[in-house]
Amino acid sequence: MEMPKKEELLREPIEHYDITAHNVVPVVEAMRNMSYSARDLSRAAEIYDRMLRDEQCAVILCLAGSLISAGLKQVFTDLIRNHMVDAVVSTGANIVDQDFFEALGFRHYVAPERFKAGLDDTMLHELHIDRIYDTLIDEDELRICDETVRKIADNLDPRPYTSREFIGEMGKYLLEVGIKTHASIVLEAFSEDVPIFCPAFSDSSAGFGLVAHQAARGKQPRVTLDSARDFLELTQVKLKSEHTGLLMVGGGVPKNFAQDIVVAAEILGHEVPMHKYAIQITVADVRDGALSGSTLKEANSWGKVDTTYEQMVYCEATVAVPLIAGYAYHKGGWKNRRPRRLAQLVGGGE
Repeated sequence: MEMPKKEELLREPIEHYDITAHNVVPVVEAMRNMSYSARDLSRAAEIYDRMLRDEQCAVILCLAGSLISAGLKQVFTDLIRNHMVDAVVSTGANIVDQDFFEALGFRHYVAPERFKAGLDDTMLHELHIDRIYDTLIDEDELRICDETVRKIADNLDPRPYTSREFIGEMGKYLLEVGIKTHASIVLEAFSEDVPIFCPAFSDSSAGFGLVAHQAARGKQPRVTLDSARDFLELTQVKLKSEHTGLLMVGGGVPKNFAQDIVVAAEILGHEVPMHKYAIQITVADVRDGALSGSTLKEANSWGKVDTTYEQMVYCEATVAVPLIAGYAYHKGGWKNRRPRRLAQLVGGGE
């Protein structure tokens, strides 16, 4: 294949799905009387709607995998804006490399079909283009994202920060400079006081920016991350909520981090109920013993998740999320929910 120009490959941007524009309630309700993953998905959608109608329940959204680059940013932004989510636990990549990246004015692009096979990845590397399966991203623009994180760190008081605090500063930055795209999870969460936790925050563009910040500071005071206080702050979400529900997209660290706050609360001497509701959307299974595929019923053995309203949905996220979130949005159970503004309530110690 002859070497194309970079702009020839980065010309068709990923478009984000809008749950407000498509009423999928009849589709999801029709799936209720089917079998396999269709019935599981329909039940999960009903559980999410039930979560939103439970006035005592705080909803925690967990994000793992490349979801924003895949076109789900608008879905999650709408969930935050409409008080359908009270806290977010995510990989750093979704929040920084993808959402914050787009808020700076950059985009993800549809890859031509032949690139999914991986035969042209060396050529993409030479063009400074990164590939996420069938999606392309400009590496040079990612470096700007790294540098922006460094700039934010350079302007902060040199002390330890939780990921929630630092992402809040990123939201404040976007508010000051203005976002260059239609919507941003980081900015919307900042505006709605919805805390975002990234327990592996350095495993993202934030890590590169903070490495550059710390290297430049040498032995001088510098910004650091306090992962233990991150865990304490998320545990406070549990302590300050009568009931909690998990909407988990993917698995990994966000799933474990969110489930573990029940045990952490008990270790701190509090008697708290298990997560009352739990949904996980995943394509992982139990055979390799990894957490991403472990069932929610298994989590019950650890005292983390109740089994009355739990549902595994074995489906790829870009298919399942628009249906489950769209169903709950158009059912309208969220309309009487009050914003919990948990970002104002965490961070003050046990």
